[in-house]
Amino acid sequence: MRVLVVIGTRPEAIKLFPLVHALRSNGAFDVTICETGQHPKLTRDVLDFAGIDRQYSFDLDRSANTPLVAVTAELLTKLDDVIARETPDWVVVQGDTQSALVGAMAGHYRRVRIAHVEAGLRSGDLSSPWPEEANRRMIAQIASLHFAPTPASGDALVSEGVAKSSIVVTGNTIVDALDWTRRRIAADRTITPRADEIIGKASGRKLALVTAHRRESWGEGIASIVRAVANLSRRDDTLFVWPLHANPAVRDEIEKTLNDEAGVVLTEPLDYPNFVRLLSEATLVLTDSGGIQEEAPSFGVPVLVMRDTTERQEGVEAGTARLVGTKPDAIVRLTNDLLDDPVMRSAMKARGNPFGDGQASRRIVEALMGAG
Repeated sequence: MRVLVVIGTRPEAIKLFPLVHALRSNGAFDVTICETGQHPKLTRDVLDFAGIDRQYSFDLDRSANTPLVAVTAELLTKLDDVIARETPDWVVVQGDTQSALVGAMAGHYRRVRIAHVEAGLRSGDLSSPWPEEANRRMIAQIASLHFAPTPASGDALVSEGVAKSSIVVTGNTIVDALDWTRRRIAADRTITPRADEIIGKASGRKLALVTAHRRESWGEGIASIVRAVANLSRRDDTLFVWPLHANPAVRDEIEKTLNDEAGVVLTEPLDYPNFVRLLSEATLVLTDSGGIQEEAPSFGVPVLVMRDTTERQEGVEAGTARLVGTKPDAIVRLTNDLLDDPVMRSAMKARGNPFGDGQASRRIVEALMGAG
């Protein structure tokens, strides 16, 4: 069975490399990888770490301010050429990026079946996250198989009219990736030098990990988060660590305000093993990332989600995550509460990970084999 896997961003690479391992270890599949160049360096670093070779890698003509329509048009033409050449039986896409949407569109236009990994996530608000919420809804209309990470995401698809017979609840492949990476780190501690250096700087202090990059937060949202972290950094018992996003639209505001704050470490983007190691030592996480909401419960790390909505409501319901928005007062208040109250932190530790058990890739492979 010929399978084309489309990977464009770091989160896609993380969530798809365990599936690629599972497909390639099964003699029933001929797997081709197309790396779209949406986030080239970060994506390629993950794939190299996981030992995933690529048959296609694009160099997109884009800058930080390239309109989404231009990225979409270029990707559609390039992916159509690949699909025409490879004639796959399935195109596998993950999540809600432009690469996922365009991969699904290009496959559909060539009458190739689409398998959607991490299907059914919904915030209920087309403006948040933007444009991801619309992307995932559009993919759902043309996919043949929907791999829902949780029962709630499967129910969301059914409520939109997707046939139950095409939905498989698998768990989230990010838990598979996390488990594989933890084993690699345990076997070879030399692969996380940057994380170990930062952990050493904490020197007995609590460690708070911060990430923010969502497009709908650009501008005032990011500025508000930066003001909150500047306020929080005055604590002498906590080190705030912020791996910067590569996009200047995100990082310029952060560096301008926080570069000289003694309680803050700004670092270049961390590769996946270094990030996992740092997350494992965090006291709490402040983030607008979806993937971190899914990863942190495996380490018992509470998550404050700096957004007004989340499509990963399972974490909120399990008590591992709380929505705090982007207003500085709310971020500062709730962060201080968590840092000062060990009982409150303990209450936010998961009893298992609500997003998966590390077997999602195996279930996806079985479903693809069953579909023929």
